[in-house]
Amino acid sequence: MEICKQIFVSGQVQGVFFRDGTRQFATELKLTGGVRNLADGRVEVLVAGDAVTVQELIKWLKIGPKFAKVSTIEVVDLAENFLLDHKEGHFEIWPTL
Repeated sequence: MEICKQIFVSGQVQGVFFRDGTRQFATELKLTGGVRNLADGRVEVLVAGDAVTVQELIKWLKIGPKFAKVSTIEVVDLAENFLLDHKEGHFEIWPTL
């Protein structure tokens, strides 16, 4: 079953290769979407894919890369077609908002 999530990650998550680590792991999982830093210090992830695989990414996001210190994670369900304009299986780093 295909699902789509918007995930906000808080803590020490900028300047620790969080976006690149997220992109690498999501690409390995063949997920669609992207990741970006937010001006308020959080990281935002938009992801679509198989429910089990998306949950694998969410589990990784709760820890993040080596130097990250994740304090909270917020997961929002989105409409399944939210990322239809993105190439399937392509996960990228987007500019900061």
